[in-house]
Amino acid sequence: MNNIRKEHKLIDYFCTLVEIPSPSLKEENVTKKILEIFNEYNINAKTDEYGNIHAFIPATDKEKQPILLSAHMDVVGDDSPVNIKLNGNIIETDKTRTLGADDKAGVTAAILLAIETIQNKELKHGGLEIVFTRDEEQNMSGIHNVKMDEINSEYVLVLDADKVGQVQIAGASYTKLTIDVTTLKGGHSGIDIEDKTRLNAAKLIAELVQEIPQGVYKQDKLGVVTSLNLGMIIGGGIQTAIDNIKTLDMKSNQYQDYIVDKAITNVINTKAGATYSIRSSSREYENKLICEIKEITNRFNKKYEGLAIAKVESSTHLPPFEKSDDERLIEVAKEAGKNINLDVDISTFHAGAETHIYANSKNKNGTTFKPTLVGLADIYNMHSSNEQIDYKTYLKGYEFLKEMFKVFNK
Repeated sequence: MNNIRKEHKLIDYFCTLVEIPSPSLKEENVTKKILEIFNEYNINAKTDEYGNIHAFIPATDKEKQPILLSAHMDVVGDDSPVNIKLNGNIIETDKTRTLGADDKAGVTAAILLAIETIQNKELKHGGLEIVFTRDEEQNMSGIHNVKMDEINSEYVLVLDADKVGQVQIAGASYTKLTIDVTTLKGGHSGIDIEDKTRLNAAKLIAELVQEIPQGVYKQDKLGVVTSLNLGMIIGGGIQTAIDNIKTLDMKSNQYQDYIVDKAITNVINTKAGATYSIRSSSREYENKLICEIKEITNRFNKKYEGLAIAKVESSTHLPPFEKSDDERLIEVAKEAGKNINLDVDISTFHAGAETHIYANSKNKNGTTFKPTLVGLADIYNMHSSNEQIDYKTYLKGYEFLKEMFKVFNK
């Protein structure tokens, strides 16, 4: 392991940073180390009011545009020691905790590119900006506290994908959709069961769910565009069972069996509901899907008018990262990959990242950011004690990042 660190500055810096635990909102020690490295090379770097790091290398050619590199400093895990080892090409831990390659691989690559850029007096470039955020893994509070209107760059490379050569140009939103069904009369499951005006809300929510799509709603050649997933159905006489859980000593995976066993069955239920997650990299298709669900609900309400009513509510927790019409970064990535003999995978991803916040924000000049999510290494089993990084792919990924910076500044 020590020989690899001595041979490659990238690996040495990476190991130094992953050996510093930095769980979400406890990034102070790794922040201090990063600032020490920047200061050693006279790179202008500081923390903002929230603790995010901002660094900047001035342009050596005013005719060129700056570019922003972004990564997050926090990792999934706790404050326990990070004991790393080399297993062939693989850097991993002793299996007691996460490694933190997500996203210290991105952080380290950005640091080294900054160092090499400021040392290369012959390189003509439009400026290099860097943002390292806190708390990406839990709440994305770091990126939400970045002062976007102080950033000059229009183009952003978010260094947080998990396969070398990935260039992901769109990502899905996360919208929560809730359906509530209320019937106007309840009753006794025996005495009142023949009364046709007493409908069971649990039965009705099942009817509604049957009508609503599940799974992939829209797909194109780059992957899934829009999907809908049923997260929960709830209804029936479960309140007493839920109240009892608070006083019982049981594991969470036993809750469902307990509720099923203890649920009250002699009541005609008046309340039921379902929750869904909508993910979409297209506002158009997300809105179309929500409208379709509302139409299904309206038909339901007409069918059961005077007996039951269903209501639909949706709330966006993460806006979509929609594909930009500007394909400059795509062309830069393709050319860079060709130059270093690396296969570049242009794709979309059906999840959230800090790209989404950039894509819906404006820079100092009032221009909407144009981000991509870039992979610099093959990282396996992220967020687990089996997390690994293939260091040889990481060296290639750093070469890719350097070449992208070079091509961008042609």
